[in-house]
Amino acid sequence: MANDELTARLAKACFPRAARYDGRFVVENLMGSNVLWLAEYLCDALDLRPGMRVLDLGCGKAVSSIFLAKEFGVAVTAADLWIKPHENQRRIDAAGVDHLIQPVHAEAHALPFAQGSFDAIVSLDAYQYFGTDDLYLGYIAKFLKPGGRLGIVCPGLPDFDEKPQTLKAWWEWDFCCFHSPDWWRRHWAKTGLVTVEAADWMPDGHALWLDWYRATLPLLTGFHAKSSTDGIAMLEADTDKLYGFVRAVARRGAGAWMSGNALD
Repeated sequence: MANDELTARLAKACFPRAARYDGRFVVENLMGSNVLWLAEYLCDALDLRPGMRVLDLGCGKAVSSIFLAKEFGVAVTAADLWIKPHENQRRIDAAGVDHLIQPVHAEAHALPFAQGSFDAIVSLDAYQYFGTDDLYLGYIAKFLKPGGRLGIVCPGLPDFDEKPQTLKAWWEWDFCCFHSPDWWRRHWAKTGLVTVEAADWMPDGHALWLDWYRATLPLLTGFHAKSSTDGIAMLEADTDKLYGFVRAVARRGAGAWMSGNALD
């Protein structure tokens, strides 16, 4: 597939900012779904302004960090456990935003930052792997300034007691971390630490996810090709269109709760 054709295929009217990015760059650095689509969808519910400090938690190959810096002029700390900082630094340098992004190696439960370091913390297609813990919000919120926002986009499913027939053939045990917008709203609100400002489904998330797999499969080999092939089969079998993407945004309050044990 020619690069212009790929870029056009990935250009969606609902994501005009993401549409400006080179398709080959996005695909060559993929670590799951189209992170630019997820980032733009999330940023519609955030108030990012130049000069803000933003933590991109689980940034992967820093594609989302580059997007945040270019589009909003924010200073990004690009934190990931699996991708080495010097590898992300090469992509950051090539994108011309090395003055705005600092790549770091970090595990989500052992972050090397001072309390109140960030105006916003974002996590794209990653938070579900650690943030479903009842106590994690108390940990991550301490790194936000008072009034700062936590925003995530991750795969989701409706709440159900028994898996629908259309999901059973493709179900993996770790899909249990996929939750609904209402689940995330309850999960955060029950702590009393934040005000949940948004919890919703990405419009046409199932169709966009399937189109991403179909568009990128011809360019992939090995593990990524198998993953996309399986993903296509799974989403095509999901005739009820249950799989999708969830966005959740919450604002950190100000108060004495910052001294709670879960935050230490």
